[in-house]
Amino acid sequence: MQIQFDGRIIDVENGTRIKDVVRDEVEKSGAIAARFNNEIKSLNYRLNEDGNLSLIDISDKDGIRVYRKGLLFVIGMAVEELYPEAKMGVNYQLSNSLLCEFENLEVTDEVIERINQKVAEIVSKNLPIEKKSMSKEEAEEFYKDKTTMKGRLQLELNTKQRVSLYWCENYFNYFYGILPINTGALKIYEIIKYNRGFLVRYPSRKEINKLPEFKENKKLMATLDEYDVLHRVLDVPTVGKLNEIVRQGKIGDYILLDEALHEKKIANIADDIVKNDKIKMILIAGPSSSGKTTFAQRLGIQLRLNGLKPVTISVDNYFVERSQNPIDENGNYNFECLEAIDVKLFNEHLVRLLNGEEVEIPSFDFEVGTKRYKGNKLKLAEDEVLVIEGIHCLNDQLTPLIPKEQKYKIYISCLTVLNIDEHNRISTTDTRLIRRIVRDSQFRGYKAMHTLQMWDSVVAGEEVNIFPYQEEADSMFNSSLIYELAVLKDYAMPLLEEIDKSQVEYAEAKRLHRMLGYFESIPAEYLPSNSLLREFVGGSIFNVH
Repeated sequence: MQIQFDGRIIDVENGTRIKDVVRDEVEKSGAIAARFNNEIKSLNYRLNEDGNLSLIDISDKDGIRVYRKGLLFVIGMAVEELYPEAKMGVNYQLSNSLLCEFENLEVTDEVIERINQKVAEIVSKNLPIEKKSMSKEEAEEFYKDKTTMKGRLQLELNTKQRVSLYWCENYFNYFYGILPINTGALKIYEIIKYNRGFLVRYPSRKEINKLPEFKENKKLMATLDEYDVLHRVLDVPTVGKLNEIVRQGKIGDYILLDEALHEKKIANIADDIVKNDKIKMILIAGPSSSGKTTFAQRLGIQLRLNGLKPVTISVDNYFVERSQNPIDENGNYNFECLEAIDVKLFNEHLVRLLNGEEVEIPSFDFEVGTKRYKGNKLKLAEDEVLVIEGIHCLNDQLTPLIPKEQKYKIYISCLTVLNIDEHNRISTTDTRLIRRIVRDSQFRGYKAMHTLQMWDSVVAGEEVNIFPYQEEADSMFNSSLIYELAVLKDYAMPLLEEIDKSQVEYAEAKRLHRMLGYFESIPAEYLPSNSLLREFVGGSIFNVH
């Protein structure tokens, strides 16, 4: 059997583990997992076919996922030894941190100190983390006397005859995806008391050998807490609970409740805007596939109910001339940077509009790269307010001539509150990516392959242009819906299945496909016609495409 690695061919015996084939390279590179024939594999994976092999560290998006899961495994191991009755759960991800809480244990300084000491001990011992396969019957027997059945394991038991658990010494747990092969790989971390629980901090992909500077996201945290409290009304914390509701035929009521929570929050934001008569401009920003367009439409309805008429202006009409557009490091036009916007002209028009003057709004011709004036004139009435949506809207450098008291900034994102189980959360980024895969296919003619190829670039732009300014928002809106992945499943899975093992994107497609496979399907006809999710699957009463 032959393996191609780093430009050379290696003869390998069938069943040899990856770590034994490239042992020196693993030690030198700090690799935490591998990519074999476009699939992510543990370094303990036994090779059984010819193929291409590469190593990945935590600068790779799949590598950092492995690292995060490894940290949670080790922390779970420490907690079980120290506080065997404690029920620990992962709540949110906050900029290179995971927020964990206990259901039945108060987090004190002493608790954190003990957990830190135990985790450091486990890491220093460099203990092996192995994967153990069990039959369905063996797994059920194994967990029979445990205080809780791990949620995702139960999902596996419902659909498969064999399941796999990770174990280290006497500790077993079930994790979604690949884990490191030993505890010594997890040297860089920090566990600190935070809010009602504790933060597990880890390195960024850009600087893998140190922890990034800790920046509090108080408004984001408050928004997550708000939605956590609201969704306790639904009592649907995990995929398993959602599936149970679907099988019982009760999902219609839960959809209406979840949609009502959205409408209530939108109404509250509108009330907040209307009560301040100095506000003349509403600026909306958020990452890709957050549902900004539908949100703006629904916010507009609530504003009109309060006697305020929204008037929309698109920042996209104010791009600089193509010859002046900045170029990125790859020699391509960078349309996402602030310098791609004609900020001077944009602000001149905004000031004139707010002063009651009439302005001719340009239309940008993207084919030739220039502004065109087609007689689109605008003048604001006393009861009208400007609504502007764009990636830079939270950045005051987009509107430097407008006084802060006249601006109301809204950050919108899909901040997923549903978890697979206590230790395995569903990434906010994954939910947005699945939304975009479906929308790109439904309305833009793009295959899932195209969306996956572009996604890293999209996220990189968000990290520069949106996320650093989210705390500048006056209000935050969480556009996630507890049931949405169950609706998106039947749209997304066939699209992901079109990507085969010969393509680099296969690993990501397989990971997303596997996650969606845990959901019971919910037909799209259950969705209200004004649902934000209609922006992605179609059938919206709003003009959102």
